[in-house]
Amino acid sequence: MELLFLVLSSIIFLTFLLHVIDLHRNRKMPPGPLGLPIIGNLLDLGPKPHESLAKLSAKHGPLMTIRLGHITSVVASTPDAAREILQRNDESCSGRKVPDAVASLVDNNAALLWIPANGEWRTIRKALNTYLTHQHKLDSLRDLRQSVLDGTLEFLRESGRKNVRVDIGKLAFATALNQMSNTCLSQNVTNYESDDIGGFKTAVKTIMRVDGKFNIADIFPVLKPLDPQNIRRQAKAAYDWFDKITEGYVNERLKRRESKLPRFGDMLDSLLDYSEDNEANFTLKHIKILLVELFLAGTETSSNTTEWTMTELLLNPDMFLRVREEVSSTIGEDGKIQEAKLLDLPYLQAVIKETMRLHLSVPLLVPHKTETEVKLGEYTVPKNTQILVNAWAIARDPRYWENPIRFEPERFLGNELDYKGQHFEFIPFGSGRRMCPGIPLAHRVVSLMVASFVYHFDWKLPHAREEMDMNDSFGLTLVRATPLVATPISVIQKYSNSNVRAHLNVHCKTKNNNQVTEATK
Repeated sequence: MELLFLVLSSIIFLTFLLHVIDLHRNRKMPPGPLGLPIIGNLLDLGPKPHESLAKLSAKHGPLMTIRLGHITSVVASTPDAAREILQRNDESCSGRKVPDAVASLVDNNAALLWIPANGEWRTIRKALNTYLTHQHKLDSLRDLRQSVLDGTLEFLRESGRKNVRVDIGKLAFATALNQMSNTCLSQNVTNYESDDIGGFKTAVKTIMRVDGKFNIADIFPVLKPLDPQNIRRQAKAAYDWFDKITEGYVNERLKRRESKLPRFGDMLDSLLDYSEDNEANFTLKHIKILLVELFLAGTETSSNTTEWTMTELLLNPDMFLRVREEVSSTIGEDGKIQEAKLLDLPYLQAVIKETMRLHLSVPLLVPHKTETEVKLGEYTVPKNTQILVNAWAIARDPRYWENPIRFEPERFLGNELDYKGQHFEFIPFGSGRRMCPGIPLAHRVVSLMVASFVYHFDWKLPHAREEMDMNDSFGLTLVRATPLVATPISVIQKYSNSNVRAHLNVHCKTKNNNQVTEATK
């Protein structure tokens, strides 16, 4: 017992001594809350760190230093502070610290999200751009995305006929997942009635939840072997599931190629070809990890944005009808929405942008790390310091946004404000070399789902609009605390576009007469 007491006392003393040394060494760091010995500012964070950090920043400044146990972080909470990190010092601040939860991912040292921005990283980015996100490739995959969506719409029509409520977020997740799986593997991996969506939803949600937690094992590395919050164990189970399933897909495709069977011509075939041409920098392990990352990033954020967009539209009937009227101009001779035209619809895009501003999928951008000592404004930040960019605080700062907590799509009309990393008051996808590479695909997937859900269906909520729960739940992504559930009511689309507009005018007149339409009851 005495020996145990001596060991614990020594650990506490050494931790406190390191804290004192850090305070002396970091005297040129940005200001911040003092914090407590050993744990630092851990108690200042609470269950929603993005909100807590925003409040602390209002007191301590746009660049702020916080200490969480062993980890010292600099937090940026304004557009200028974010620009200083993501643009002016992009290369110096482009590193990553791999969390203990991610360390359980097999071959995580080949993951695009976590490896240094080096030659290997550029090779993976090139593959992703060539075979998925380049405009020409996106155009060539348009019919595939529409085919998957057609299945979604038929499921909604059948649900409407049965008067069955639909979980819109879950449906959007399944749609985005099947679009991604068809792009990569030429097959659906789920059906819309599955509670667990083939295991994918559980795995994705687990990873997004545990990877977004402040892990005490990261804060105090000496505790990593103990995994006190069971975070690594939960993450490992989910990551191992993904590793097993992607390895199965890759091995099956390799056997098919060895048997000289016809190619699918999908992304997996392209990546295997690419690996043969880049054997040194792009191997089978890169393909497996990239598939995992695509299934994670290509489903969760798109489905979250779609669910939040539909939430806001069902709360605002006039906006719902305005989107429907605008989308009606994109209907082709086959009666289907033309995806390419959606990208140029100003009001639809304004609604989606405003949703991403008010309901950011990733409130705290994936943490950066300084690769060298770097000067940020008047401050000097040491090498290997963690950098947090609070995109949520930036998107709600009243100094840059009028009525920041109100949903007002009109703020994005008549200006060039965009989310492609050049306007730092609005960076839902980040900026610089670490910016999310999947923006072009996410843009199309979300636009097509929202437009289709609004154009083809009215939606009946199970409660009054005023009773809608708008709370969110923090993780790596920010999700609705309560799923959005509504009953779809199919709108007959067998008339010309002119009649569609006449039909919409009836809806608008009904609204003007202060009557609630079926669209948003």
